[in-house]
Amino acid sequence: MPADFSDRTDFDNANRGLIATLEPAQIRADDGRVVYDAAGFAAATTGDCPDTVNPSLWRQAQLTAIHGLFEVTAGIYQIRGYDLSNMTIVEGDTGVVVIDPLVSAECASAGLALYREHRGDRPVSAVIYTHSHIDHFGGVLGVVDADTDVPIIAPEHFLEHAVSENVYAGGAMLRRGMYHTGMVLEVSATGTLGAGLGPSTSKGSVGLIAPTLDITHTGQEETFDGVRMIFQVTPGTEAPSEMNFYFPDHRALCLAENATHNLHNLLTLRGAEVRDARNWSRYLAEAIEMFGYDSDVAFASHHWPTWGTDELIGFITEQRDLYAYLHDQTLRQLNRGLTGSEIAEDFPMPPALDAAWHTHGYYGSVSHNVKAIYQRYLGWYDGNPAHLWQHPPEASGARYVRALGGIDAAVAKATEFAEEGDLRFAAELASHAVFAEPGHAGAREVLENVLTRLGFGSECATWRNNFLVGADEVNGPPHPADVSAAGMATALTITQVFDSLAIRIDGPSAWSVAASIRWHFTDSGDTYRMELSNGVLIHYPTRRSDPADLVVTLTKAQLLGLLAGSGTDGIEMDGDPKTISTIVGLTGDPDPAFTIVTP
Repeated sequence: MPADFSDRTDFDNANRGLIATLEPAQIRADDGRVVYDAAGFAAATTGDCPDTVNPSLWRQAQLTAIHGLFEVTAGIYQIRGYDLSNMTIVEGDTGVVVIDPLVSAECASAGLALYREHRGDRPVSAVIYTHSHIDHFGGVLGVVDADTDVPIIAPEHFLEHAVSENVYAGGAMLRRGMYHTGMVLEVSATGTLGAGLGPSTSKGSVGLIAPTLDITHTGQEETFDGVRMIFQVTPGTEAPSEMNFYFPDHRALCLAENATHNLHNLLTLRGAEVRDARNWSRYLAEAIEMFGYDSDVAFASHHWPTWGTDELIGFITEQRDLYAYLHDQTLRQLNRGLTGSEIAEDFPMPPALDAAWHTHGYYGSVSHNVKAIYQRYLGWYDGNPAHLWQHPPEASGARYVRALGGIDAAVAKATEFAEEGDLRFAAELASHAVFAEPGHAGAREVLENVLTRLGFGSECATWRNNFLVGADEVNGPPHPADVSAAGMATALTITQVFDSLAIRIDGPSAWSVAASIRWHFTDSGDTYRMELSNGVLIHYPTRRSDPADLVVTLTKAQLLGLLAGSGTDGIEMDGDPKTISTIVGLTGDPDPAFTIVTP
């Protein structure tokens, strides 16, 4: 029972409550650079579906390209279509509560200005982060100043997980995120049409203000500027730290990113912790039980709201069943001895779910979500000893090419499979050929062609983006990540700052180097000991005064400046000051443009 293309309910809801749009619909940085182009997405998705786009994805792209300031219900408004995510604005007694201030400050500022133009110049009285992904906090400095005394509310452990993803593994995730979002591609019918979850990520200034109030338990009630909220913590769902919440005076339910108009990711293609589909489903069931029957509208941090008690309960119920079905059926097959790829290859969905547009895999997919569930329970190893110690890509590619009779024969076979329509195996063979002989023009040509065709046929926007960015990079230089997490530094704890330094130590170069520093922080009164030992930068809070090569007395702000290379003015040092340069000299910077589809 396929979904009905004649059903226009989603289009009606996506346009409902429109108050105004930005004119022009481009958001620029102070230097004039375009950081987001809503007009480009709207123009690219006009008209009938071209043969370079999956029809179902074309429909979703048309929906996510709708942009402007919208009224959700009296007193609650959303900025949609000006970044990957939505920014929600709730009117209070004297100001507004801002929920999820987008990816970058420029977009959040433009969105707030659009709201104020039509609803009055109300101050921001509180900021809420629904969860720990950058598109839900990165633009905070566009709505409040860095030294604000406005309360910043987030689920417990928010900062830990925001830093883990965007700083510790930030280099790799940002690079892979270029494939995931397709932000380096032209916005067009032959390029990117968004990410399914929304249009693309903006390319502006990212920041972070640490939360001042943690939401620690379900049922916690808080009031900000007269706005009453009841919270439901949902850890391990779409993010390790996430929460839904209910506005009893508005009969409105915010579902964060736990129920959106697509099948979400259990493991994103850019990389992340594997999410718990079982708990995800259970928290949605709890949301229905706690809030659903008392709600007139449900909205989220992506896509458009759902109005009507019966309608929103039906929507959340289908989302609940979607994640539960993926989880339970994967486990059923796993326990029959099937591997992740075997389960994913033949995984029919219930007809009633398949008939609902919001269960389709525009951002996640059944295929890679099933593999993620397998990974969560059993890890990367599928139990077959032949797969336990396989060669890495270059060595494997050379051996495949040799087994096929040389590079020309390998390229010929890849071409043969492509002509037969087996694009998946053609891509695999062509990739082996490219890794075996990166300079072979025929290998690159067939890989580029096959990846492009795979992209054009993908219903999942992130699959399309991955295939098309890969095709783009086969014969061109890799694109560096345009989004940086450097603006988050001021919100990090001292331990997180030192962790960020430790993961950049070149271990082999540091094996034989010993060094120690005792750090005294005058603003917090804390003392930390740092030791370089066996190629590892160890650090921890201490009350002891053990001898050290260097004792440094400073503030946290001075530490950040010191590590950024701004000098030592105002910093007190006792001992050998070269100790710092010794440690810093053993670090290396992440590569923002490492290769992916070529060696």
